[in-house]
Amino acid sequence: MILVTGGAGFIGGNFVLDWLLGHDLVSEPEEVLNLDKLTYAGNLATLEALKDNPRLQFVHGDIADQALVGQILQEHQPRAIIHFAAESHVDRSIHGPSEFIQTNIIGTFHLLEATRAYWSQLPGSDKGHFRFLHVSTDEVYGTLSATDAPFAETHAYEPNSPYAASKASSDHLVRAWHHTYGLPVLTTNCSNNYGPYHFPEKLIPLCILNALSGKPLPIYGDGQQVRDWLYVKDHCAAIRTVLETGVPGQTYNIGGWNEKANIEVVEQICQILDEIQPRADGKSYTLQMTFVKDRPGHDRRYAIDAAKIENELNWKPLETFETGIRKTIQWYLDNPQWVQGVVSGNYRQWIDLQYSTNK
Repeated sequence: MILVTGGAGFIGGNFVLDWLLGHDLVSEPEEVLNLDKLTYAGNLATLEALKDNPRLQFVHGDIADQALVGQILQEHQPRAIIHFAAESHVDRSIHGPSEFIQTNIIGTFHLLEATRAYWSQLPGSDKGHFRFLHVSTDEVYGTLSATDAPFAETHAYEPNSPYAASKASSDHLVRAWHHTYGLPVLTTNCSNNYGPYHFPEKLIPLCILNALSGKPLPIYGDGQQVRDWLYVKDHCAAIRTVLETGVPGQTYNIGGWNEKANIEVVEQICQILDEIQPRADGKSYTLQMTFVKDRPGHDRRYAIDAAKIENELNWKPLETFETGIRKTIQWYLDNPQWVQGVVSGNYRQWIDLQYSTNK
């Protein structure tokens, strides 16, 4: 069995689905115990395809509840923990950083302590094979200029938002628990993910759904902020690779080799929708693009150097941005029931707060 924290979120949910339903499986997959607090971005509807699968168990709980985590570990004896659970939206961290400190730092600390207590009493062979895989972000590295080399694993940490700082802190805790206590940890720092089941406050799903609803497509500042885009199923494959063949104590950067300015991303979404789901009036969705006031401390460019994971673990992404974004748009068109279940009144209020068009 493996324990997945945050397995009802965007990346965690896709990971659980791929783990249990993956077509490349040569044998029955290991069982998954999914521990999730079910905050606004945690959605069990994402796992609807697994509702009758006996290999998935769900526990509604908080990683900061050390006693609960310890009980789960003792009862289920997982051979690995994949730690996705996190508050992950930069804009929300600017408006309210407290939850990010509590979940990403304090929660990770309690999870590490419960794991250390469990791991330390495992018999020799089980102890040697155990892994704690911490899923983090490229935002811990700060920002790049247009001419800087992409982030390598040795890049200095320079977080610029409360979210990035909280994830940087959790990375340091994970590293310290390895070097001080010997806990066999693995850390991955990924670029911007996109794909199915993405909560529609992030750029790509927000623009897809706003376009289809005839709403403005909000673009911060001049739209020239550059991100490296990683299709979520490629990310899941990379995590499985790191879990099985990564070296404890090492960090692996996971990227898609797909640098795009935000305005390019929105324009490409519009072009694909113009092709496969045209507006009723025949005009382009690009007419809905709207520039809004930039957010505070907005990092200009992220880019991942994913050479280490390719050279050492033989992983590289399968999707280009062009293939991945087309699959993503089609998924949202094909799954309106999931979208409707997510778009609550609270969500709409948040969008109104965050994306005011007032300069």
